[in-house]
Amino acid sequence: MFISWCAAQSGNAGIIPRTASCYNGKDWFAERGRFHLRAAYTPRAGDVVYFSTRQYPNGGGHVGIVEKVENGYVYTIEGNTSGASGVVANGGGVARKSYPLGYPSIYGYGNPKYEQEEPDMTEAQVKQIIEKTKEAEQYNSVEECPAWARPTIEKLVQKGYLQGDEDGNLELSFDLMRNLVINDRAHLYG
Repeated sequence: MFISWCAAQSGNAGIIPRTASCYNGKDWFAERGRFHLRAAYTPRAGDVVYFSTRQYPNGGGHVGIVEKVENGYVYTIEGNTSGASGVVANGGGVARKSYPLGYPSIYGYGNPKYEQEEPDMTEAQVKQIIEKTKEAEQYNSVEECPAWARPTIEKLVQKGYLQGDEDGNLELSFDLMRNLVINDRAHLYG
C-alpha cells in the first residue's frame, strides 16, 4: 500500500497499480509488458522492486521504490519495513535500503511508464531491430563464437567443413552457427 500511496501523492497513480498485494502489483506490470526478472534487467530510478520471502515466493513478499542504481547496488525506499539490513516485511516504518543487484531475494522490477519516456516501439520496429542485430553479428573465428557453439565450430574447422575466406575469417552469422550446432547435436557431422 505504501507504493500505491506514493504513486497517488506524486500524481503517478495511473502508472503504478493501486493494491495492497505484491502479487497483484507484479501481475499488473506483467500484463502491460513492464515487469522484468532480476537477472534479465538493470533497474532504473522510479522502478518498483519486488522481493521474495520464504513465506511469499515469486515476488510476493515485499516491495519498494528504486531510488537509484550505483556501483552494483540498487538503492530503495521501502514502506512497512525497518532499518535493519535485508528484506524486512511488516517492519512498521519507512527506510532507505540498499542491496547488491544480484541479491537473491530480489525477484524482479515493475517499470512504470513515466511521461518523459519515449513512446513504445511498434512490434514491427522491434522485429526490425532484432533482424539488424542478427545481420550485424558475425563470428570470424572459433574464439569469437559463444561458448555453446565453440565445440561444434572447432570440430567443423578441423574436419575442413568450415574454411573461411581468403583471410581465414569464418563469417558465421548467429543463425547459421545455431543451425550448425543443432545439426551437430543430431550427429550429422559424425
